[in-house]
Amino acid sequence: MTMAFQSGGMMRKAGRKTTKLAASLLTALVTAFPAAGLSAATAQEPSFEEWLDGFRAEAAAAGVRPDVIEGALSGVAPIDRVFEINDNQPEFARAIWDYLDGALSAKRIETGRAKLAEHRDLLRRIETAYGVDAEILVAIWGLESSYGAVMGDYDVVAALATLAWKGRRSGYGRSQLIGALKILQNGYAARDELKGSWAGAMGQTQFVPTTYLSYAVDFDGDGRRDLWRDLGDVFASTANYLAASGYRADDPWAVEVILPDGFDYALAKPNYRRALAEWAAMGIRGAQGSLIGRYDPNLRGRVFLPAGARGPAFLVFGNFEAILKYNNSTAYGLAVGLLSEAVAGGAPALVRDWPRDDRALTLSERKALQQALKDHGFDPGPVDGIIGAGTKRALRAWQQKEGLPADGYASATMLALLTARLPATEESAAAQER
Repeated sequence: MTMAFQSGGMMRKAGRKTTKLAASLLTALVTAFPAAGLSAATAQEPSFEEWLDGFRAEAAAAGVRPDVIEGALSGVAPIDRVFEINDNQPEFARAIWDYLDGALSAKRIETGRAKLAEHRDLLRRIETAYGVDAEILVAIWGLESSYGAVMGDYDVVAALATLAWKGRRSGYGRSQLIGALKILQNGYAARDELKGSWAGAMGQTQFVPTTYLSYAVDFDGDGRRDLWRDLGDVFASTANYLAASGYRADDPWAVEVILPDGFDYALAKPNYRRALAEWAAMGIRGAQGSLIGRYDPNLRGRVFLPAGARGPAFLVFGNFEAILKYNNSTAYGLAVGLLSEAVAGGAPALVRDWPRDDRALTLSERKALQQALKDHGFDPGPVDGIIGAGTKRALRAWQQKEGLPADGYASATMLALLTARLPATEESAAAQER
């Protein structure tokens, strides 16, 4: 549905102006004081046009000039497709092996090797300047835009306004929309150049506006930070962001490992990091050979089980965490690492295969799993279908209580077990009160 509207509040009738002012104030209060009991669920949701009126004031308070605000937002309408994609991102809505099959296609690997050879001199200069491996830069380039071929054709301003208007990512949408307006105000790009993904990411390595403002680099010194056409700027900006996130050249991102019998899966959690020598002392060994002697024994990492106890296991290190700051999806981080190895000419097949007889949970099933955890007395956070750290932590705690491998992996099997073992109504209520 298209909602065209005319800007300039002075041209509206007084009654309409008063109504919009009230709606804008209500929107601001809901945003600023959620703890006071005002929420989008209890307040009447503003229309897109009413929300946009309130956002203009927010953007002005953030230092964006009125002419930039009006020039960018005039005629903007919400994009329904953005809401649909937001609830079903492929990194979260598909089984990880299905996602990786696409990310690591033979064509993507072949093209990546050709691009690495074609731009080797430029990539090595940037690798030297920023301390980020060229193969990692090529892998991110390949995954984000198919090496510059697919950068997205969404109007970034409209997509971000859609996210900012309502839904679970409204805070993200508002901050990124203000960032996009500042890109325009600073003259870094023209309004019609702000094309990208449904989530507002732009250019050949898909920077969101605030990341662009903080980390984009003018590598060739031409006065522009051009992530759409200038590969020097593209690679240097990506390397600059990864370096700022803690990436270190020549360190491994991960290694596939074999876990010993009786391994405590509760140790496979994001905040439990140990030196490689300590993991080896627990009986963990490399899937492709010895860990000690191959890597620095003091290198710290964590056990990562992307498909739970039935799938392959990895030790992931600081460079993997830096990649997650680029895109906080472990499926994406794994894809970048494996693609970088394949582009470099390596990437042997994983020793342990994926549990392909399993399947990804649907959105409604993910919500049902979260609700079941709540009913058992283990709080996963919001019942939103996003299997994040809170859900995994709650699931791991429930698995430990039930004597199951505490891998925190949300599968159809776990959903069935959670549902089958639901406590009686009275017990469920008591658990929630605790």
